[in-house]
Amino acid sequence: MSRCVGTVARGIRTPIVKEGDNLINIVVDSVLRAAEEENFELRDRDIVGITESLVARAQGNYATIEDIAKDVASKFPGDIGVVFPILSRNRFSILLKGIAMAGRKIHLLLSYPADEVGNHLMDIDKMDELAINPYTDVLTEEDYRRMFGEKVPHPFTGIDYVSLYREMANDNIDIYFSNDPRTILKYTKDILVANVHERKRTKRILKKAGANIIYGLDDILTKPINGSGYNPEYGLLGSNLASDHEVKLFPRDCQYYVEEIQRLLYERTGKKLEVLVYGDGAFKDPVGRIWELADPVVSPGYTEGLKGTPNEIKLKYVVDTELSHLEGEEILKAVKQKIYSKEVDLLDQAESLGTTPRQITDLIGSLCDLTSGSGDKGTPVVLIQGYFDNFASE
Repeated sequence: MSRCVGTVARGIRTPIVKEGDNLINIVVDSVLRAAEEENFELRDRDIVGITESLVARAQGNYATIEDIAKDVASKFPGDIGVVFPILSRNRFSILLKGIAMAGRKIHLLLSYPADEVGNHLMDIDKMDELAINPYTDVLTEEDYRRMFGEKVPHPFTGIDYVSLYREMANDNIDIYFSNDPRTILKYTKDILVANVHERKRTKRILKKAGANIIYGLDDILTKPINGSGYNPEYGLLGSNLASDHEVKLFPRDCQYYVEEIQRLLYERTGKKLEVLVYGDGAFKDPVGRIWELADPVVSPGYTEGLKGTPNEIKLKYVVDTELSHLEGEEILKAVKQKIYSKEVDLLDQAESLGTTPRQITDLIGSLCDLTSGSGDKGTPVVLIQGYFDNFASE
């Protein structure tokens, strides 16, 4: 009988993970227990996803605002220009609190009308009415308030981020709005680049324009401070609020975890599953216009079988073109034969037209993120089955 089900994603419940717990055993035991209790079988090329926060928590990868302040103070002798942070209570406000604790005057440069991931500081239509040119115009905080009001709430959170960031910096801050990072050089030449995905470009532009000291959030807490957590590759990028004085950092050594989990699952099942650690999904909310990906990458660690991009035929394209004259069993057989005989690499081939040219890890990580959610589902591990199957799989 032909299979009736394709890809299935299951959220897997685990015990509450604390610092020092054996995460590898917990993940493997939880997946196997779920398979037994729910009466499903594991197969080769099934995928296990583990949320990054679970790895970081087991590692105890946390740091305080005092740790952040000490590292910032060691790198910046005077005023600090902070360029293009995202607008977030969870992501950046706590970091700004730590930066301000270093005791340096802060010159904060915000991009507009939105930050890098789509959080808006102003209404675009009103910006157009006011004839503001986002490519050339620089606004002061006074300009911003005069044009847009004393309170500009975020449409989802209701937070006025300009006010919040001023509060986090204890008023020892000047705030400007510009989309040219070189604007900050009018106020200081010592810069902390705070954007995520365009950070390398921002650093390059500032260096060429004559900046003196240039660090990014990815350069802060790359080593432990007073025994703190750290991340040698991403620093503070990917960190989240843990409390009003502490952050959870992006996890370290993820490759070790995914390979050990894959090895142990093979030992216990005889099946070779793929494994990844995932953070934010890479998708955009069409209503709020927010791009979800505030982490530096979707997946900081994954097994070999998850490398690359999908190599798929667009079924509806093939059915509507070269197979349009067939019907019933004939078209089913022809479609399956087309899949069996597809080229190893379909890039630029007509039959792949309309398929998603994204990294497999970005697609899988997004599916995992949507499945596990960010609230109280209690399923920080996700099992995906059938992802690498196709219409011809039996």
